[in-house]
Amino acid sequence: MQNYQLNSLDFVINRFFMKLFKTSNIRIVQLFQELFHFEPPSVQLARRRKLFLDKFCVNACKCLLVKFFCYFSLLFIICHVIGE
Repeated sequence: MQNYQLNSLDFVINRFFMKLFKTSNIRIVQLFQELFHFEPPSVQLARRRKLFLDKFCVNACKCLLVKFFCYFSLLFIICHVIGE
């Protein structure tokens, strides 16, 4: 997502908190968000994206290692059969 899209999502949440706590002070809204351990959508999306990419990379590496192992195992068996 683009930065302006993330900022728009954050804006909606901040406005919701402003109406919920009946304040127009953004610092108070941020304080309440911190007290309730609420992360803005931009932070949540960045964290989730990182987790997804980390898992994806680990799975891709595992897949490559398995293919690499299978390839060389097959190559070893073929060489062993031909060598006899």
